[in-house]
Amino acid sequence: MSQPLRLFEAFGVELEYMIVDRDTLDVRPIADELLKAAAGEIVSEVDLGVISWSNELALHVIELKTTQPAPDLAALPQAFDEQIAKIGKILEDFQARLMPTAMHPWMDPDREMRLWPHDYNPVYEAYHRIFDCHGHGWANLQSVHLNLPFCGDDEFGRLHAAIRILLPLLPALAASSPIVAAQLTGFADNRMHVYRDNSRRVPQITGAVVPEAVFTQAEYSARIFEPMYAAMQTYDPERLLCHEWLNSRGAIARFDRNAIEIRVLDIQETPAADVAICEIVVAVLKLLLAEHWTSYSEQKTIATDRLADILTATIRDAEQAEIESPEYLRQFGIEAESMSAARIWQRLVELSADQVSQVERLRLILDEGPLARRIERALKADRDSLKEIYSKLCLT
Repeated sequence: MSQPLRLFEAFGVELEYMIVDRDTLDVRPIADELLKAAAGEIVSEVDLGVISWSNELALHVIELKTTQPAPDLAALPQAFDEQIAKIGKILEDFQARLMPTAMHPWMDPDREMRLWPHDYNPVYEAYHRIFDCHGHGWANLQSVHLNLPFCGDDEFGRLHAAIRILLPLLPALAASSPIVAAQLTGFADNRMHVYRDNSRRVPQITGAVVPEAVFTQAEYSARIFEPMYAAMQTYDPERLLCHEWLNSRGAIARFDRNAIEIRVLDIQETPAADVAICEIVVAVLKLLLAEHWTSYSEQKTIATDRLADILTATIRDAEQAEIESPEYLRQFGIEAESMSAARIWQRLVELSADQVSQVERLRLILDEGPLARRIERALKADRDSLKEIYSKLCLT
């Protein structure tokens, strides 16, 4: 048996994209046909070397992910781009293409949602029966998942403490979903806004999105897994969904593979931008784990509700959110009563720029705002340009 990876030895990255009509940009539920074209038969996942293609739940979404944990994030944009080009060639035959951003800007999920009908369908049907997947929080959201390994309780606890602190700031960089039903909503990150409520029938699944202050596997099981599974008993007596992946917090512990999966990053306009954000996340987490600003003991004391309030602010206002918490700012070495999320990220990027291979992508975000802000600005300049804006964003 291979030894578990240690902190930051390798990384798992997953990118989700919408399949849309080449002309209308409406969603096209043909992920099974795309995977069949690549594998020769309908499968939920196909291994194509460094990157695999897969589908989960919604038939108009395709996921590209590292087949094995990658030792170097910097090499991934090219690997993802190569697979996107292959997908583009296949989709030409279907008059379809790939669209990034974290939500389709005018999808009607009540009318257009189609569940994956093949293997794993019983799992998806169970989700649909319990939560009704005809909603934006299930049917219309595309994200980046960053998987970070740990080995043993000490590494888990330190990594979990650092992720809890950084998590509320992530929408300030990554928000890319300002539009729902063809309208600007006032939220920069509508994906996370709807994600928070998609399991409201069983609130123990999502919690406060920011995970609880637990720092050992035993604590995690007692305070997160066991209450979640108990709450599901009424709806899922066969325990079909009672697995670690049922947990829908913004960062989830996967003890089955010794990793924590960060889920709050919206998909960007290009894999290079996604990887740049992953790189700065890793760089800042390294500083937190090294106790560069505060001790591990102090990091563990930050209250979940305080972190959840900050996350709520960045989901709404992204980089413009004002963080009014001296205790929180101190975790990044900032002695102030308040500071905007944009200024916090400017400091963090300045400190860690040499750790980011795609640093020009971060500079663009710092200079012009996250993708959500750029989309909003373009739309306000021309209210009739929604389709044109998203057509330019399409990858194939």
